[in-house]
Amino acid sequence: MARRSEHSHDELKALVLQAAETIIIEDGYAALNLRTLALDIGYTVGSVYMVFANRADLLMHINARTLEALSLAMAQPPKVSGLAAIEALALAYLSYARQNFNRWSMVFDPHNVNKAPIPVWYQAKIDRLFAALETQLALLAPHTPPAELAQAVWALGCGIQGVCLLSLKADSKPAQLKHIENTLKLLVRNFMCGWTTAT
Repeated sequence: MARRSEHSHDELKALVLQAAETIIIEDGYAALNLRTLALDIGYTVGSVYMVFANRADLLMHINARTLEALSLAMAQPPKVSGLAAIEALALAYLSYARQNFNRWSMVFDPHNVNKAPIPVWYQAKIDRLFAALETQLALLAPHTPPAELAQAVWALGCGIQGVCLLSLKADSKPAQLKHIENTLKLLVRNFMCGWTTAT
């Protein structure tokens, strides 16, 4: 068990985040209790509040790390191009969500919405989520005005996210996952057909 004097402010913050993520990964975010968390890392609840304002603040920081990890998972350059690259990014999103279901689902759970205004730093994580999609769409339609491109990226990205939110479960079976994959491909193909025709 750690002693309080062993960690700096930043080290304690990282320790709390790591311990909280472990609980969420193993048992879901409903199991996250700050008193139990503090005991797990050898600190008092008061020490946790020294690095996070409250439970909502802690959850927001965990969600930010999840958004960053999801962005990185989609940022790997596809080994294909064109429409196939867009499909690959949609499947990369699904793959991350499936492999990290508890962390991913927590980000979009309506019961976990912080009513406070979204901080600029957190909004930046959201804005970067579909950066890889923007890159691929820009390659397919290089003359699209930036505002129209951004709107298309957001529409397609939210569509991919919506399919996963409505379809993916923690215990989804292979047949169900295949159905989700096919749904995502259908979404991408029809969206791209309509969008490229319109542009």
